[in-house]
Parts: sequence; C-alpha cells; structure tokens
Amino acid sequence: MRATVGDHLVQHGRVVGQHDQVSEVVEVMGSEGNPPYRVRFSDGHEAIMSPGADCEVRHQETQRRM
Repeated sequence: MRATVGDHLVQHGRVVGQHDQVSEVVEVMGSEGNPPYRVRFSDGHEAIMSPGADCEVRHQETQRRM
C-alpha cells in the first residue's frame, strides 16, 4: 500500500450497517509512500494509521475523475 499527501484512506466497515470511514493523508511517515500515515478525518480529528486489509487508498487522480 502506497499513498501520497492528499490521497484518501478508506477503511471499510466490517459489519453490516457500519459505514466506511474516510480520512485524508496529511503526512506520509514511512519511506517511499509506505505506512504509517498521519490522517485527518472530516471532524478535524487526526490519527496515525498503519492500514490493514480492510483499507484502500484512493489516489488524488482517481478522485478527480469521479
């Protein structure tokens, strides 16, 4: 998994009815785009994440086409 600043990190809900959590990558702390990432959620909360298999990166260029 590789990300750059501005990409969105999507953590998929693991149970029925649980919504996806979307955050924006504000800092890449690993080398060459690898985790961990500092992310910011829509409510302004920031966290450091090392995403697992339930996450995906939506790159900036992909988001512009949507």
